[in-house]
Formats: sequence, structure tokens, C-alpha cells
Amino acid sequence: MPFYHKLGNIPHKRHTQFKKEDGALYREEVMGLDGFSGIQSILYHHFLPPRVLKTEDFGSTKPEYAEFGAIRHRALKTGELPTGGDPVSAKVPMMGNDDVVLSLSVPDQSMDYYYRNAQAYECYFVHEGKGTLNSQFGSLDFVSGDYIVIPFGTTWKMDLDGPARFFVIETPSQIEAPKRYRNNYGQMLEHAPYCERDIRLPENLETNTSRGEFEVRVKVRDNLSRHILDYHPLDVVGWDGFLYPWIFSIHDFEPITGRLHMPPPIHQTFAARNFVVCSFVPRLFDYHPEGIPAPYNHSNVNSDEMIYYCDGNFMSRKGIDWADITLHPFGLPHGPQPGATEASIGKESTNELAVMVDTFHPMNLTKQALEIEKKDYQASWLEGDGN
Repeated sequence: MPFYHKLGNIPHKRHTQFKKEDGALYREEVMGLDGFSGIQSILYHHFLPPRVLKTEDFGSTKPEYAEFGAIRHRALKTGELPTGGDPVSAKVPMMGNDDVVLSLSVPDQSMDYYYRNAQAYECYFVHEGKGTLNSQFGSLDFVSGDYIVIPFGTTWKMDLDGPARFFVIETPSQIEAPKRYRNNYGQMLEHAPYCERDIRLPENLETNTSRGEFEVRVKVRDNLSRHILDYHPLDVVGWDGFLYPWIFSIHDFEPITGRLHMPPPIHQTFAARNFVVCSFVPRLFDYHPEGIPAPYNHSNVNSDEMIYYCDGNFMSRKGIDWADITLHPFGLPHGPQPGATEASIGKESTNELAVMVDTFHPMNLTKQALEIEKKDYQASWLEGDGN
């Protein structure tokens, strides 16, 4: 994963003449990563891809980070973020570093323009809502629980069926399945918590040959540009390759359980440069007769741990509500709050649902995050008799 896929009409051999009915050539575009040494796809356009009628500078997109202050555990109440805008314009960055930026988006309208992030992969986790992602690779319908993975350089727009809520991961590296889940040929192994059958691929490639003025907003170099094209940006008649958007549902993640408490890596879903994405899903607890289902205290010696809480009841966290975020920075031990360990004994299962991002370099908080911080979170370990 990713694996070979194709849609629409393509010639028998790449880099050869591929003609329309009137004898004119379709325009071939090789779209790939890592200087022609990474994954790529070849697309065939009705119009020349470099055509741009006019451009406009929309300014910086770089997050504004605040001073972190004294090292401490943090919690953010993202359920209070206002609703409005489209999935891209509604994004509010919460935290990040050079490897990843984590944001929330609570849109209430579809996009009336196309968007291309030329500097990063994006993963939109759909906490609430449903709709369709339309790109030059085809369409992908999405619902609550879906991870929508969009590669560098993809031109796309989202049509929503109503209000939605997204947790957004943006990274200048590829998002992929962890290597320990794959064999030497890239195929998912039998012990992996999901397989290729669970991945949803683009379909319903609709080729649009309309002329006029069409807006594409391009993000690159931490800046946003507005491009006006004189042709519809989804003019692809066919494509094939390994680079395209895809969807995996958190509900298709099969949890790995054990007789004793299993460590966090068993929840890993995706890998990227210097961070991982994990999925906490409903699962059976440990089945040792003297097992303790609650996680043990652990020190983030060289990893920041962020959790976005979606649904259910997290047994080890008190005072954490729906759509909250916790950040446990490295340099501090953390674990269940007072009474949570004892309360977990004898429990057979959990119904929690959450997304975790562990980074191997410290994350910075944005000014917007500090405005919704639950300032008493660090003190939640002081409750009880102090043991």
C-alpha cells in the first residue's frame, strides 16, 4: 500500500501518442514524488496542465506558535470551536512542528473552488459528517470515521452533505502503512490490523472539458496563491499508477489484544516522517486473571503524545469530553488519573474511539489552541490521597 490502480482511458504504452477523436493529442502528465524515484501516476489531460490565466497572492499559511511555557500536560476543548466556512478555510491549527501540523476544521458549507497542497500530504479524519472528495483522480464518498488521505499536488474539492467536523493531519512526508505490516513486495501481512481490501480507491472519473474561469488555490512554500484557469481543472480522461487519494475507515481497524496490557504501537495505523498515527477502537481488554486493563504509567522520553477524543468513554482519562485534545509532552511521565487504574480491574472491554499522533520532535502550540486550553488538566493527577 499504496498499490497499482487505474481509471478511465489510457494508451497501451506510456509516453506515446494518445489522440482524441479529432486527432489532437491528450496531454500527458507524470506526477510523482522524490525526484522520479518515489511513487507516481501518469495522467492524461484534455488541456495543457501549465495553463494559468492569472494569479494572486493570498498570503502566508504558516501557523503562529506561542511560547509553550513551563512543561506540563495540556488539554484543549475543541468542541467550542465555531462552525463556518468550507473544509479548507475552516481549518484552525492547534499544534505542530517541522514534520506535522495538526488542525481542526468545523465547516458548514462545500467548497466553491479547487485546492492543491503542493507542500504536504493531508489526512482528513472525518469525526462528523459526510460528503464527496472530487479530484483529477475521480471521486471518493466519505462518512464519519474515514481517514481521507490526499497526496502532494492533488487538485481537489469537497462537497458536503451538511455540517462536518474534521481532525486534519498535514505533513511534508508520505503517509503510508507501517513497514512492519508489509512484506518485501509491499503487500500487507497476515498479522496487520487491516489489509488492501479495506482501502477505498477513487472511482467515477468524470472528465470535464468546460471552458471559462475556474479557481484553484495552491498552497506551497507556506503561502497560498489563487490561480484562475481557463479550463476546468478536472479534465483528466484517464490515469494509472500508485499516487492517488484513498480512504481507510477507523471502523475497519482490527484491534490487536493480548493476555497482558499491550503497548501503544499495537494501535499504529499509519507512518510518516518522525511521527505515527494510531487508532483507538472498541476492543476486548487483557484476559490475564490478574491483569490491569488501564495503561501503565509511562514516560514520553523522546515522543510527544497527542490524542483527539472522538466517542465513548476513555477509562484512563477524567475530565476529558467529546472532541477534546490532550497533549502529553516528552520529559514527563503520564498515565491513568487517580482511581482509574482500580476502576478498570475486572472490565472486559472498552467502547472508546480516538486518534493519536505521536511525534518524535516536540510540538508547539498555536495561539488559537491556548484560547481553548483546559487550564486545570495538569492538576487532575492531584485528586485523591496522593498515592
